[in-house]
Amino acid sequence: MDVTYKLQVLNKEGVNTGRFADFSCFEGVKVNDHLLFLNVKSYLANQRQGTHKSKSRSEISGSTRKLIRQKGSGGARRGDINSPLLRGGGRVFGPMPNDYNNKINKKEKLLAFCAAFKCFLENSSVFVVDNLDLPVIKTKDFAALMPALKMQSDEKNLVLINDSNENLILSARNISSVNVKLVDTLNTYTILNSDKIFLTEDCVKKICDKVKVCL
Repeated sequence: MDVTYKLQVLNKEGVNTGRFADFSCFEGVKVNDHLLFLNVKSYLANQRQGTHKSKSRSEISGSTRKLIRQKGSGGARRGDINSPLLRGGGRVFGPMPNDYNNKINKKEKLLAFCAAFKCFLENSSVFVVDNLDLPVIKTKDFAALMPALKMQSDEKNLVLINDSNENLILSARNISSVNVKLVDTLNTYTILNSDKIFLTEDCVKKICDKVKVCL
């Protein structure tokens, strides 16, 4: 399959401006599925706080007196009131605090990022827009741009911007199918968790610079 790494730059109305964004630096990137898996696993693991905790039998505040005799009652041998067999007792093998931190090498993280973005280029799921500036904060104004840019409400649309644009971020915040991110904070998981990527023209150089570092 022939892949075009030069994408047309569109305006907010979806009309070609006559300019092209060059992503030819991605031609030398190799897609390693296992590396993508390791990166996503590491990202998701690092999101876990690991603060889950339940009290065991020894941590419950209660009398240690044996409630019933060991034999002859016809019931279970349960000891004191802190027994897990009783309501309010301790929990058997309950969750305990744990550190889920999963480290991945910086070079591997960068290679996975480039591979993930290349997959979207090969599937023609990357669109470059000259700018997405909005005069005021209004969800209706951003929603009006979506059909022209081929943003589907039943898909996950990732919008990348170079600088913090409050009007754009707040206007798109209430649209569940749109996720606006700064290009500097972009990671592999966010890319793979999207269906289409829309980036402003000034983001192209920053993404290409990451590729040049890992090649």
